[in-house]
Amino acid sequence: MGGGSMVPQAVAQAGFGNTVDAVVRRSAARHAPRVALEFGERRYTYRQLDEAVSRLAGALLGRGLGHGNRVAAFGRNSDAYLLLFLACARAGLVHVPVNYNLTADELAYLVSQSGSSLLVHDPALGPVVEAAKASIGGVPTALLRDGDGGADGDVLGWATQGPVPDLDVAVSERDLVQLLYTSGTTAAPKGAMMTHGALVAEYVSAIVALDLSEADRPLHALPLYHSAQLHVFALPYLMLGATSVLVEAPEPADVLRRIEQQRIDSFFAPPTVWIALAAHRDFSTRDLGSLRKAFYGASIMPVPVLQQLRKALPGIGFYNCFGQSEIGPLATVLRPEEHDVRPDSAGRPVLFVELRVVDEAMDDVAPGGLGEVVYRSPQLCVGYWDKPEETAAAFAGGWFHSGDLVRMDDSGAITVVDRTKDVINTGGVLVASREVEDVLYTHPAVREVAVVGIPDERWIEAVTAVVVADGEVSEQQLQEHARAHLAAFKVPKRVVFVDDLPRNASGKLLKRQLREQFGR
Repeated sequence: MGGGSMVPQAVAQAGFGNTVDAVVRRSAARHAPRVALEFGERRYTYRQLDEAVSRLAGALLGRGLGHGNRVAAFGRNSDAYLLLFLACARAGLVHVPVNYNLTADELAYLVSQSGSSLLVHDPALGPVVEAAKASIGGVPTALLRDGDGGADGDVLGWATQGPVPDLDVAVSERDLVQLLYTSGTTAAPKGAMMTHGALVAEYVSAIVALDLSEADRPLHALPLYHSAQLHVFALPYLMLGATSVLVEAPEPADVLRRIEQQRIDSFFAPPTVWIALAAHRDFSTRDLGSLRKAFYGASIMPVPVLQQLRKALPGIGFYNCFGQSEIGPLATVLRPEEHDVRPDSAGRPVLFVELRVVDEAMDDVAPGGLGEVVYRSPQLCVGYWDKPEETAAAFAGGWFHSGDLVRMDDSGAITVVDRTKDVINTGGVLVASREVEDVLYTHPAVREVAVVGIPDERWIEAVTAVVVADGEVSEQQLQEHARAHLAAFKVPKRVVFVDDLPRNASGKLLKRQLREQFGR
C-alpha cells in the first residue's frame, strides 16, 4: 500500500507524538482520577491538570503568542510555574526558565538574548522586573500567581478558571520546547536549545536508570527552573502517573516534616542540601522510614560526606545523577548497588547516551587515563540559541564536548575529576581541585570547602582552599593535614576562611566568583 510512511494531519495535530505535551495527555488518559500534583492546599488530578494546561495554553495563544515564541518564566516553585511550562509545550511555545536569584541586569540579558515575547514572574520579584524594563524594551509582563484580581489576572487564574478550549495546534518532536541556560559558573550563560524529542528521550532514560515508578511518592523541592528537578524527576514522574508533592524551596525542617507526615519515599537534592538535612536537629527525631530513594547531583558529592550520609540513612538506595543542561540533563548514573564498589564514581551512561573519554586530538584515552567526556545522544540540545560559534565548538568532531575531565574504568563507569576550567596549573603541573577537596573534607573541622587556582607570579596559579569551618582550625593545621595525604605541590598555598560558599539555587558551587573575589 503506497504512502505508508505518511502521518495523517489529524494525528499530527492531536499531539500523539514524541512530545512533552503527549506525555501529559497520555498520563491524563490513563490516570484521570489519580492525584497528579499537590502544592500547598491545591490538588490536581491528572484530568484537572490536563484541563488546566489547555486553558493556560489557550490563554497564551489568545494573547497573540505564536508558534516558536519564547516565554520567560521568573519565579519560585509553584503549581503555576509547572503549569506554565506544560502550557508552553502544548501551545508550541518555547519556555525560558530564569533563575529567580538573578539581578535586573542578568534578567535583562536572558530576556533579550532569548528574544522572549512575554516575561511571567512572581509578584515578589516585581522590583527586579521593573528595574530590568529599561533594558528589555516593550516586552510585556504577567504575573505567575497571587494577582490582584484585575482584568488580566495571572497565570494561575488563566489555568484554573473558565471553559476548556479545543486547541488546534501542531507540535512536532523536532520543535524547540525550552531554552535551558547554562548556569554561568565559568562564562556568560548560553541557551541550550532543547527539542520535545530530546526531553522525552531523557525522561525515558531517567525512568530506567533511577528505578522511578508510578507507585513512588516524590517530593520536588529544588528549583524547577533547574533542569535536574524538572526533567529528571518532575516530568518523568508525570509521565508515569505518580503523585508528586511540590514545595517552594528545600527548607530542611519542612523537608524532614513532609518525609515523615506525607510518607515521601523519593527525594532529590544536591550535596549541600543533604548535608543541611543531616545536620538539622530534626534529622534524628523525625521518622524517615518511608524514604527509599535518595538522589543526589548538580555538583560533585565529596566521598567523606557521602559515607556519612549512607551511615546516617542505612537501607536507603543512593543514586548519583550526573550530567549537564545540554543533555537534558541526565548522562550517567551510579546505582545503589554500585556505591560500595566505586563510591567516588558518577556511574555509567543511561539508556539513550553514548560517551567516550578523549584527549585533545579526539583519540580515545585508555581505561584509567584522564580525558574529556564527550557525548552522542538523542537527548542532546541542537545547539546554543543565537551562538553559532559556540555551537560549532561544542559539537566539534561530531560529539558534544562536556568540559568535564574524567577517568573511565573497564566497566564503562566514569569518575569525574574536575571541570576543564577548574583544573589548577601550579608551577606547570596540573592539579585537580576535587582531589584536594576530598582530602580536606576528612578533617573534622571542615564543613565545606572549595579549592580554586588564584593567579600567582611565581606559581602561575596558587592552589587556594576556601573553607567554611565547623570548629576551631588554623590555616597551618589544614595545610599539615593536606600534606599528610597529598604530594607537596597539591597542598594549598593559602587557606581562606568564609562564612558561606557562593552557590546558585540548584546548589552548584560558583567557583568563578571565588576566583574573582580572592584573585584581586
